[in-house]
Amino acid sequence: MFYKDDRLALFIDGSNLYAAARALSFDIDYKLLRQEFMRRGKLLRAFYYTALLDSEEYSPIRPLVDWLHYNGYAMVTKPAKEYTDSLGRRKVKGNMDIELTVDAMELAHRLDHAVLFSGDGDFRPLVESLQRSGVRVSVVSTIRSQPPMIADELRRQADNFIELDELRDVIGRPPREPRGERETAPESNAEI
Repeated sequence: MFYKDDRLALFIDGSNLYAAARALSFDIDYKLLRQEFMRRGKLLRAFYYTALLDSEEYSPIRPLVDWLHYNGYAMVTKPAKEYTDSLGRRKVKGNMDIELTVDAMELAHRLDHAVLFSGDGDFRPLVESLQRSGVRVSVVSTIRSQPPMIADELRRQADNFIELDELRDVIGRPPREPRGERETAPESNAEI
């Protein structure tokens, strides 16, 4: 469903994509992801959306956010909201749906194809609106996890569903060896 002359934009719901990849037991190499879609068409923008906790001195997502920012991704962030639920558990809320939707609608007139990395059913009206504007929409998520990470209504609305698991060999990072278990190089027995 991709054409070389397509003007593309990627809209990555960071927390949703992370959860889908984690459910499939692999890590995404964002450099390879960007290269893959540059190969598929004329990539205008690659947006990455995530909420950040300002209250923490160190956030584990901060190095990724910084790397993406310096490597061709348009970063869209906002402070996450912390609260305590009725059972006294600490919860974090950081929904980026509105920001993603606004950016997609503003860019629609310049696009041939939008690629949404999310399985969130709340994006079905956005997909429908983009399609009415003449934009083809591919959705990247997974049905291979238990439970599936994509809402059925979003999958049905999209012009094309891309199974994230089928991109594993193209955009996945090779698994890391656990620390302390690396083999040492054998000594050379070469005779001179």
